[in-house]
Order: sequence, then C-alpha cells, then structure tokens
Amino acid sequence: MASKKLLLLAGAICLLASSGFSQRVGASYDVKDSSVVPDKRMPQHSEFLNGTYNFPAKPRNQWEIGIKGGLFQVSGDIPAKVFSPGFGLHVRKAFGYIFSMRLEYLYGIGKGMDFTQSGNYAKNSAWANNGSAATSYSAPVAAPATGPGNPVILQSSQFVNFGLPANTALDPVYYNYKAKVQDLSLQGVVTLNNIRFHKAKTGFNMYGFAGIGATVYDTKVNALNEGAGQGQKYNFASISPSDQYKKRKDTYSALKALMDDTYETPAENQGDRRPKLFGKTFKPSATVGAGIAFKLSNRLNLAIEDRWTFIKDDLLDGQRWQEHAWGDAVLTRDFDSYNYATIGLNINIGAKSVEPLWWLNPLDYAYSEIRNPRLMRLPKPVLPDSDGDGVTDQFDQEQTPAGCPVDSHGVTKDTDGDGIPDCKDKQLITPTYCQPVDADGVGTCPCPDDCKGVAPPEKTCAEMMGALPSIAFKTGNNKLTDDAKAVLATVAAKLRNNPGCKVVVIGYCSSNKKEQQLSWDHVNAVINHMVDKEGVSADRFIFNYGQPGGDCNTVDLRAASEGEDGPNRVEPPHPNLRKN
Repeated sequence: MASKKLLLLAGAICLLASSGFSQRVGASYDVKDSSVVPDKRMPQHSEFLNGTYNFPAKPRNQWEIGIKGGLFQVSGDIPAKVFSPGFGLHVRKAFGYIFSMRLEYLYGIGKGMDFTQSGNYAKNSAWANNGSAATSYSAPVAAPATGPGNPVILQSSQFVNFGLPANTALDPVYYNYKAKVQDLSLQGVVTLNNIRFHKAKTGFNMYGFAGIGATVYDTKVNALNEGAGQGQKYNFASISPSDQYKKRKDTYSALKALMDDTYETPAENQGDRRPKLFGKTFKPSATVGAGIAFKLSNRLNLAIEDRWTFIKDDLLDGQRWQEHAWGDAVLTRDFDSYNYATIGLNINIGAKSVEPLWWLNPLDYAYSEIRNPRLMRLPKPVLPDSDGDGVTDQFDQEQTPAGCPVDSHGVTKDTDGDGIPDCKDKQLITPTYCQPVDADGVGTCPCPDDCKGVAPPEKTCAEMMGALPSIAFKTGNNKLTDDAKAVLATVAAKLRNNPGCKVVVIGYCSSNKKEQQLSWDHVNAVINHMVDKEGVSADRFIFNYGQPGGDCNTVDLRAASEGEDGPNRVEPPHPNLRKN
C-alpha cells in the first residue's frame, strides 16, 4: 500500500516538472527599510543604521495559510485501502530563518478490508454482538479440520460477556472498518535549505516537522446487510475460501459485490473507560513528517508532504485481537498509527511584511555588504603619495622635488613653458620671443619689471569645472535614467581632472514629509551612483536636500566654493517613506 502512495507522489512531482515549472525568485528585502520593522525592534534598527550595533533588526514577516488534500491511511491489523481521502488546513509563523511553528487541522477517512477469513472473533464486540452466524452444540465437538471456511468451535472461556453458549461454532467473517479521524496538532518546522552560500535564494524549500496534538476518531464496521430488512448478517460462506489464497483481487471483487457501504455497526472500543470528546474516542498523539514546497510567486507556493501520526491505541481499525485458529484470542502488542500524504497550496499574507523567513537567505545581506558596502563602517582609504605633492602615486606621472607645485597629473608646473619648473624659475614669465632661457629660467632679452615673480591667478573649482548639468527624475521616482547616468559620467570625468574640487548635490522641495523624503532619495541616488559606478570618493560630495526654489524632480550639481564643506551622508528624514 505504501509503495503505491509513493508512486503517486512521485508522479505528482514529475507532473510539476513536465509542466514547465519555473523558479521565480524575488529580491531580498532592504535591511534599511524601517517600514518592515515592528515598533518593538525599532531601537535595534536605529542603532544598526547609526553604526552602533552590528546586526539588523528582524523584519516583520508574513504568515502562511495552507489548504491541502491527499491520501489518508490507517496502519493497523487490517489492510488499508489506498484511496481513502483526507484534507487539512494550517497556519504557520516563522520565529527565525530556520525554525517556525504551525497549527494544523486534519480530517481523514480511513477504510480497510481483510482479504482472509477470520473466525476467532468472540471477544470482538462489533462482530460477536451482531448475530454473526452461530450454531450451538449440546455436546463438546472435536476440533474440525484446519483450513479456511470451516467453523471454529469455541470453548466456554471464550464466551464470557458475549452471551454465547459453550461449544459454539462461529461462521467466518471478513474484517473491515471505516474510521473518521480528526486531529489538531502544534508542530515545530525546521527548514533545511534556505541558508545558501553560492546562491541568493532558491525556488524550493525542504523541511521536516514534528509535534504533539490530540486525535478524535470514530470507527465503524460493515457487519450487517442493511438492504435486507432489519439488517442481516452477510453470507460470507458464498465466497470461495480457496480464492482468497490464489487471487486476492477476486476476493475483494466478490466482497464488493456482496456488501453494501453502510458501516452501521460501532467498532470495538474501550467503552466507558476511554476518554471521549463529542462522544468519540479522544487520544493524545505525536506527529512527524517531511515536505518540499515549490515557489510559484512571492505569495504562493505548492507543497508536497507526508506525515505519520502515532496514538497509544490499537482500535483505530476496530481490531485488536490476534487470530489463533483453534484457541483463545489474545491482544496484539502493537498500536495503530495513520499516514497522511498530501499536495497543498500555501498563501503568504501580511501587509508591510517581508516573505516568510524560511524563504529568505540570511547571508544575502552580509554578501551584499561585502560586494557593495552601504552600511559598513569602513576606514577612510589612505593612498600612497611618495613625493608628497598631493597626487597619489597611481596617478602621479613624475617624482616631484619637495616644494614644487604640480598639476593634476603630479607634473611640476611650468607657467611660461620655458622648460624650467616654476620652483626653480627666476623669471617666472619669460616671453616666447625671449626664449630659450638659461638654467635659471632667464631669457635672452630684458623682461619688464612686472614679469618677474608674477604668476597667473589660480583658477577656482567653478572656473575649472565649469557649469555642471542637472539630473532629472521621473515624477515620484528615484531611479536614474540612462540619460542621467551618461550625464553623471561627464561630471565624474571633471572630478577626476580636478582632484581638489568638491561637488554640491542639491535636491529641492520640503513642504511635507513625502517631498522631504523624495528629495533625500534623489540626492542619495546621485551620490550612490557616482561612488558605486563611477568610482569617485564619497568625500568629494556635499549632501544637500530639501532646498526651496527648485523643481521637486530635479537635482542640481555645482562645484563647491572655496572653503565650502558639508556632510556626504545624511540619515533619511522619514525612513518609512523611502522608495527602494
């Protein structure tokens, strides 16, 4: 029976694969987004954003609600039918990326039928009390020949409490049952594969679970033919006993043709000694199982599960007596259990929440910070400048003597172009017609007095960089267009050619919280692009947002004035309104 269920589940998995199932994997949440952080964890979130705490706050994550249906089977003393229905509901909540808990309700109908005849059922009240064929004998009768189909002669010790006289022969029967089972269980679920080192996320989720709960069941047997008036016993003698050993299917077919589907007789139970709920047998239970869920979207997933439930009771199938051909019936020493194999649809619910944590990879944030730091506290880079001229060695084109001014390439300045650096030129500006010059930079003709030691005035950053362009955003959006990125590439080139200059990034509008946050988003997007994509140091920018007098969807850039300074990073004014 179990092998057939496994084949059915394997077929369902193959059907999913053949239907072109694709893994749709969404992006992870932004750890800076305070809208998904509950109020009780906001202090930790603030400390994390301020760089005083290493770990981000756990986000608010969605609940999962699931509905499922499948095959339900009782494992007991009587062979179970494969196609017995069951359905269930559950709610599940994550307590971390690995561990979650769920509350599950199950309703299952288990059926079973024995294909061999049984005759030693005097202690089973469901059969012995319902007029199963009995023939009394006035004198002891010798034990009949062994073999199926022969009546069993019971001794006096076997008729206690059943009202059967001594030396009674019982006709054989075929044990059967129909059990209606309900349970409610609380399960701990452990996710097995969401922490991944070489992939951000996965499109399927494997998990195992175990839990405790309570089971209520009501089992009945089909002992009487309700279609025959007041309900008469079945004539099981009409079924050839030889067939049951040769062709099991033939026996089942004969039983199906003979019997109705009423299941009118309560099965044996513990009577008044049993714990009851709503008049049915009540037992504590334990559950274990495993499953795999396939992600359909960030809201939906399809799950295949198999679970076993164990109860300390041997009467789920209405039978607890071992069959001894010619002797007293004895109790079996095993307890019944039931199996529940399902396919279900799970839905994630919850506003302003991330996906259930078992779908997220907690390493995603750590890896993203290593590759593209945004929140890391990194030391300011110190670049080597062996000649001390203010131009780092990687851009310096010469080793300049101490005290000699240089250009942006680290080359000694020569204002008049006479080949003598300014730091050694005794005639700083020598007219071209007076060149060539001697070793001191003095020309071949007299120079007016005003040309000695006079250098042209230094250009300001505004003069060197010129007018810088504006960056336009779409209304209510903070994403840079391709045109804006091309414009920023030209600004980055000017910054590289003028290493001593800074740029002020100005965003406009602040009449309400939404405009203030959007202005901050615009400025932040420009600076992040220049740092992350163009490789310009963050300390070359001045962060200036929420200014009056401009277009809310425009960011202006200008060269910083002499001595002008400001922060290159400002905390968002309203994090909950940030656009990701």
